[in-house]
Amino acid sequence: MNAIAPPRASVVITTYNWPQALELALEALARQDTLPHEVVVADDGSREDTRAMLERVARDFPAPLRHSWIEDRGFRVSLARNRAIAATGGDYVLLLDGDMLPHPMFVGDHLQAAEPGSFVQGMRVLTNEEGRDRLLNREVAQLGFFDRGLTRRRHTLRLPALAALSLRSTRGQSGSAIKTCNQGWWRDDLVTLNGFDERYEGWGREDKDLAVRAFHAGLERRSLRFAGLATHLYHPERHEEGASPNDGLLAETRASGRIRSVQGLDRHIAEFAAHPLPDLRRLG
Repeated sequence: MNAIAPPRASVVITTYNWPQALELALEALARQDTLPHEVVVADDGSREDTRAMLERVARDFPAPLRHSWIEDRGFRVSLARNRAIAATGGDYVLLLDGDMLPHPMFVGDHLQAAEPGSFVQGMRVLTNEEGRDRLLNREVAQLGFFDRGLTRRRHTLRLPALAALSLRSTRGQSGSAIKTCNQGWWRDDLVTLNGFDERYEGWGREDKDLAVRAFHAGLERRSLRFAGLATHLYHPERHEEGASPNDGLLAETRASGRIRSVQGLDRHIAEFAAHPLPDLRRLG
């Protein structure tokens, strides 16, 4: 009897004009105990210095590294992510932000947590300015529970038995603390949902919209604590908490029972099927 092949993880990592943080995140992905099938950078219009950094890092990167860039016309992360997702070839998509440094077991933990019929919500280890600078200056590769520079220490603890308990006990359709900075999705589910809704421009709610439509489709959310760890590099918030100009769109999604985004992933699938994004390692 042939063994069932494990799912292939495609990491989709967003970025916008912070190549120093993205380089650290890519270095952390290169150190994974379980390497991803590929990494696709979802670039929301960064300057040329980000592309130059990617081409340099690609020379020694241990997995295919692809760069999906869109023109800088404001905050269009839904479009940036959709194009990157459309360019993936893996079975499972890990959504990560470019200011998040994944633990060496990040990919392996997420693949261990993956189950049909659900998506996985990961957590963030929060740093303050001191912790961010220690990481950016390469004083340390990662911060542990007792290190200075952290503001949410409990999320540094990797305890697989408690992680398994968390996944079981949180199964459901809770919409609290939905953050696409650390999430795991079956690619087929994202295709069914038609990805992110690109009508969401400017800060906010595109992540909650995706989760709400997933719940309408019968998917469940499970929370991964004590595994799938990733450390967030502190930065001043680029938005104000509270109301978002996209609140009306989210209310419409909730009321309609909609499953597929109005303007989404299907706009890009054929393009990348015909013209795959190149592996930057082969361009050097």
